[in-house]
Amino acid sequence: MKLLLIIILCLVILFLCYGPLPTVFIRLSKLGIYKTIPGKQIALTFDDGPHGVYTPQLLDLLKKYHVKATFFVVGDHVRRNPQIVKRMADEGHTIGIHHNQHVSNWLTGPLELKKQLTLANQAIEEATGEPVQFYRPPWGHFNLFTLFVGKTYKKIMWSHIFGDWKVEKARNGLLEELKQYASPGSIFVLHDNGDTQGAEKEAPSYMLRNLELFLEDCHEKNIEFITLKDVLE
Repeated sequence: MKLLLIIILCLVILFLCYGPLPTVFIRLSKLGIYKTIPGKQIALTFDDGPHGVYTPQLLDLLKKYHVKATFFVVGDHVRRNPQIVKRMADEGHTIGIHHNQHVSNWLTGPLELKKQLTLANQAIEEATGEPVQFYRPPWGHFNLFTLFVGKTYKKIMWSHIFGDWKVEKARNGLLEELKQYASPGSIFVLHDNGDTQGAEKEAPSYMLRNLELFLEDCHEKNIEFITLKDVLE
């Protein structure tokens, strides 16, 4: 029994050292990552798409307000919706990697991580014909190898994340928080796909409603948005 407890403790320590502790260190130290952008604009970013229903609605909304954004897309979703990703590129948005499947770096070894990046990169380039410069790991999780394996990409985190993958948050309180944190140099994270593990399917519909109100408010206040490729190249 004692030996079993020792083995379990060792495994827990190894897991913490491989994933959670590097994640905390990288986020706090900002080692090799961007959490804000220079300048007076705000970077709107969207994770987990493309979604066949919500992402086109989002693109319509961004077009209405002449806003350019950055999309961190999942490779498998790109293959199912290449025309949506092509539209993103054609309309001036930036597209980055969010893995080939929405899997945490805490659960991937270096070879699997390399595969996740390579396959997602291929899917994006096949859809757009453009090279990929940016990477955001799912859930913002890093491991001991993430910075090295992903060294060809700029790693993007965020200044503010809003929990909009849950219906309650997307419906109530999101608009107020978007307005509250709309300061120069911010990187906002929202989600245009509710099919991800831990998310709720209807959440993006409420996110879109509040995002439109936010963009209308920003338009009246002359708050500007910018894509990552236009500010970090």
